[in-house]
Amino acid sequence: MTTIEKEQKYFLQTYKRIPIEIDHADGVYIFSRDGKKYLDFFGGLAVNALGYNNARVKRSIVNQIDRYMHMSNMFLLDIQVEFGELLCELSGYPKVFLTNSGTESTEAAAKLSRKWGNTRAKQKLVALTNSFHGRTYGALSLTDREKYRMGYEPFLPEVDHVLFNDVEDLGKKVDDKTAAVFVEFIQGEGGINVLSDEFVDALFSLRSKFGFLVVADEVQSGVFRTGKFFAFEHYGVRPDIVTVAKPIGGGLPLGAILVDDHLADVMSYGSHGTTFGGNPVSCAAGVATLKELVENKIDLHVQKIGGYLKMKLLDLKNKYPDFISDVRGLGLMVGIDCKTPCSDFVDKLLSNGVLANCTNTTVIRLLPPLIVKEEHIDILVETLEHTISQK
Repeated sequence: MTTIEKEQKYFLQTYKRIPIEIDHADGVYIFSRDGKKYLDFFGGLAVNALGYNNARVKRSIVNQIDRYMHMSNMFLLDIQVEFGELLCELSGYPKVFLTNSGTESTEAAAKLSRKWGNTRAKQKLVALTNSFHGRTYGALSLTDREKYRMGYEPFLPEVDHVLFNDVEDLGKKVDDKTAAVFVEFIQGEGGINVLSDEFVDALFSLRSKFGFLVVADEVQSGVFRTGKFFAFEHYGVRPDIVTVAKPIGGGLPLGAILVDDHLADVMSYGSHGTTFGGNPVSCAAGVATLKELVENKIDLHVQKIGGYLKMKLLDLKNKYPDFISDVRGLGLMVGIDCKTPCSDFVDKLLSNGVLANCTNTTVIRLLPPLIVKEEHIDILVETLEHTISQK
């Protein structure tokens, strides 16, 4: 029985698995058991910022395993504190709470927002249409993706959704009863949709008027993915809470929320917690990952290489206007919006040696490791063009 057959026999079928059996991975390439080599522009859905097999991250993991793998959060853990300090310093936020994942970070942010709001007669949570904030119940209540919500009703009360980039609808949906507005400054799962300057300006103006919190979901867009540490930095604003996960654990489960000083005392002893959040091995990987990214000035690299990627894709759009309707994104979080559904096209890309992702029906989502070079982008574009010509 093959691995694929065993998975189908023993696992709940909640994932559409990519039909390759992975043997190993190195740098920006994945190698299958049958000897094929794939250029990875999927990046573990933005997790593998340093690609695969990074020596520094592996050493850090092994060193921590040799000390201990788990301790209760009742203990003071030096590696956890080191990671938290580093994350606070890089983000500019003074306080952190560690989780295991993006959806756990959303849950923590939602709980904090409600607890803060309940002392101010503010209970309403607001998110945007086409958003994705996770799949646990609170996060799913904020997520506006029908295929993930279908059949799980009823959701949390006092949750509303604003039309994406619609300033008028935003003005109608927030008021003095609003506790928090959750936003992805660049939507990932929703199709690489970038918030407009006008919408962000209106959001923060209304925050000043009504006194609600702004929660930035940086789970996919954070940690230099867009060329800055957080995507919201492109707008010159400062949210009250930031959720992060994906790349911060170097491939291991790790998430966090970052909060400003005025929220530091909202949660007290026992009001929130987690058994595994801030796992020591994950934190060791996280420390190594963040240091590696910073020391290699990955922000400048992403700005440069992201510009090169955008230029090459726009050239491709001009060459194939009947296939590509739009190219959008920031840094190395880029979407190619196709004029027809792209799932079959992405499958053909895979057979031609490039791994990408189809999201929101028509968008080819590119989330490569942040270490990609021009030569890798050239291979991507050549393969895209070859695959288009096969249609």
